[in-house]
Amino acid sequence: MIEIYQNLYIGTQEDYEVAVEAHETWCVVHACRSPYHCLAVTYSPLGMVPPDHPEHLVARRGNRLMLNLVDVRDPGDVPKAAIDAALAFIDRCLSEGRQVLVHCGFGVSRSAAIGLLYLAAYTDVLPRARFADAEEAYRKIYPPYKPGRGIRGFLEAHWDEYARSRVAA
Repeated sequence: MIEIYQNLYIGTQEDYEVAVEAHETWCVVHACRSPYHCLAVTYSPLGMVPPDHPEHLVARRGNRLMLNLVDVRDPGDVPKAAIDAALAFIDRCLSEGRQVLVHCGFGVSRSAAIGLLYLAAYTDVLPRARFADAEEAYRKIYPPYKPGRGIRGFLEAHWDEYARSRVAA
């Protein structure tokens, strides 16, 4: 678990289960379909939640946000609405002075990418002109960053929207 910004941590499922789960004060983004989104919406990891289900992409339970997010190969299969919900949730929790952990299974792709996007959209920590420059700077902040093919493609495709438009000032 690495702090990438004041009170914002990126980590693994193990980090959550060992260091954070027992602490009610933390906000948590579970950036993984299984097991957290599956458990929240009650479906099997081998099954699918229907697309018309109100929590198809995002389920919130108190201070926890569970995303229906899989490390896919096709960037078009990364649900932007889930990413946007995670960023807004992180910002809300940080503005309340709470610690936030964003985790996926290994802390290298989905959670790491959400961390990068948060820094780009809500802070001045990363350069925003070119995605390659932001990635290089982010690797110094979060060395485990190694996004999968689909996640990295999503980042490239949406970089200008997040970095230049700025979700928040």
